[in-house]
Amino acid sequence: MLTHPLAERLRTLGMAAMAEAFLEMQANVTAADIPREDWLGLLVDREATARENKRLGRRLRQARLRQNAVIEDTDFRTPRGLDRALFQKLSDCEWIRRSQHLVITGPTGVGKSWLACALGHKACREGFSALYRRAPRLFTELATARGEGRLPRMLATLERTRLLVIDDWGPEPLTAEQRRDLLEIVDDRYEKGSLLVTSQVPVSRWHELVGNPTLGDAILDRVVHRAHRIELKGPSLRKRHAVSTPAEDDSRSLTNGAER
Repeated sequence: MLTHPLAERLRTLGMAAMAEAFLEMQANVTAADIPREDWLGLLVDREATARENKRLGRRLRQARLRQNAVIEDTDFRTPRGLDRALFQKLSDCEWIRRSQHLVITGPTGVGKSWLACALGHKACREGFSALYRRAPRLFTELATARGEGRLPRMLATLERTRLLVIDDWGPEPLTAEQRRDLLEIVDDRYEKGSLLVTSQVPVSRWHELVGNPTLGDAILDRVVHRAHRIELKGPSLRKRHAVSTPAEDDSRSLTNGAER
């Protein structure tokens, strides 16, 4: 069979990456010395890599992460209480495999959202579905879905997501409707999915955020007791970067993101 018809046949079968690799190998004069088994292995590897990259791209699009953050760019030098050993342990995503949770607290500007997005990105790389939502936006979407009769479908979508990131919870207490929605979300994820919650409010005050002792106990019992915790501290990284010198700005431009 001729080279181009074979490449077209591969494309027809949905193996475009293998087709391109085949044409590249045919054009490589040194490829004739490669054993047939190695030829096939290279073609299969190219196709497998391309398909995994497509799946990763799809997971990242669906996750809608707020920041383009990756764990490899995490800033451990700035003193803010970020435990390197704990964060690196969390980066292996074993806590997601075990359907555990993660709570990141600290004042504004210390990088809570960046860390959450970096871990969400790593979850996608590990093959997990993820979804990022700021808490106000999530509750607004839930209220809209309720009004349009789509709430059960939306809750089912959240339930199927392995990692749900709820960013910037608080400081306003929840309404009665929001309390019920949050309890549904938390209860649906029990031993089936993970939550990553960031908040400026310390965990000791989360009962105040829920605003109802009974529902507060029910929600926090399902989250906090199964959660790892990162408690950040220190001044805002935004302020530190705002007053940095031009030389520091040039150095920092090589990194990814202002809050790491």
